[in-house]
Amino acid sequence: MVYVGIDLGGTSIKAGLVDEQGKILCKATCPTLVERGARPVVDDMAKLSLEVIEKGGYTLDDVKAIGVGLPGIQDPRTGIVPFCTNLYWHEVPVIEWMQETINKPIYIGNDATVAGLAESVAGVSAGIENSVFLTLGTGVGGGIVLGGKVYSGTNGVGSELGHMITVIDGELCTCGNRGCWERYASATALIRMGREAAEKHPESRIAASVNGRLDDITAKTVIDAAKAGDEAANEVFERYVYYLCAGLVNIINFIDPEVIVLGGGVSHAGQFLLDAVNRRLPSMVFYKTMPYARVALATLGNDAGIIGAAMLGR
Repeated sequence: MVYVGIDLGGTSIKAGLVDEQGKILCKATCPTLVERGARPVVDDMAKLSLEVIEKGGYTLDDVKAIGVGLPGIQDPRTGIVPFCTNLYWHEVPVIEWMQETINKPIYIGNDATVAGLAESVAGVSAGIENSVFLTLGTGVGGGIVLGGKVYSGTNGVGSELGHMITVIDGELCTCGNRGCWERYASATALIRMGREAAEKHPESRIAASVNGRLDDITAKTVIDAAKAGDEAANEVFERYVYYLCAGLVNIINFIDPEVIVLGGGVSHAGQFLLDAVNRRLPSMVFYKTMPYARVALATLGNDAGIIGAAMLGR
């Protein structure tokens, strides 16, 4: 049997035909065009599903299920997507609409959650029963896999790890709370801290690398300056790593996974980031004489969304 995985984003819809081992057999894509509203987007998801099935030389009878990863959640009681902020969706019956075209089981998961499932099937955490996946991007997304299965909680919101409150009365978050972890451990946070450092130290490599145009600072700007030994950048990076590890310790304390996988833009710092985390984390874990989660870098890249969505049906 094969599966269809759909990765729904604000810019594009990607679909793939995936085998039992999480290998993508073929892919197709089209623009999302969110301004059209939800119904045309869902219709395009169904059309892409049929397209990749035909492209792969299969029929609907060969497909066991279709999975969708999207930037939101599904209410497990109703099957409805209550909202997707980036898509401007509210109360969208994705499964009902898609099944008007395709009479197959359809499963929905948060995009970070399905990326975590993908890594646990075909990536760095393959074969591991309990793992946690984190996207360190505009925000911090989370995917929890327990016993080899996705865990999203009773109401489908159980993997919003970026909204753990780690700093009391801290930075205002887009969710309305203060001190959420993503305000300190995301790429956005690293950029904010980098700009603050460049304002304070205009002689720093951070400022020099953008010719003083602080709005051009990215997470890579800060990381590259830190790699080059810039004092201000190193201070920012080490502070960022501390905040990142504070959240990692929380995850270790209440989930105790075998592996925590880092994905998203900041993870592109690679071994430089991993080394910094591994220097800091041991002093912060609670049971210092017991084993704790290995921290690893994601390996599947942009294919994770398709693979993980497909594996929802497995």
